Amino acid sequence: MGKAVKNKKRPVNLDLQTISFPVTAIASILHRVSGVITFVALSVLLWMLGTSLASPEGFETVVSIMDNFLVKFVLWGILTALAYHIVGGLRHLVMDMGYWEELESGNQSARVAFVITAVLAVLAGVLVW
Repeated sequence: MGKAVKNKKRPVNLDLQTISFPVTAIASILHRVSGVITFVALSVLLWMLGTSLASPEGFETVVSIMDNFLVKFVLWGILTALAYHIVGGLRHLVMDMGYWEELESGNQSARVAFVITAVLAVLAGVLVW
């Protein structure tokens, strides 16, 4: 039986540009990516918090760092990743309770998560800038 499986011809698609992922797969992958971004960003945010609370000079240092457009953009990205991770996590919790497990409801919940994250990203942009 093992030999029959070895000789079986299976289609192999190694061109990643031709693979079409369903929206639920994209939502799941982005949830993992946003978790990694949030985890890495936590060290930067804790450093900024610790520096700002250490002394008045440290606070001024953090304020001067935040005047840079690139730093504001990175902070906006961190907040957006955190927002998506929270929204995606809540979506997964609801799915773990047995809801939104069908194909259409899963697709719809993923799209709703993207829309909610977009709204939260705009709000984060207003907060940062």
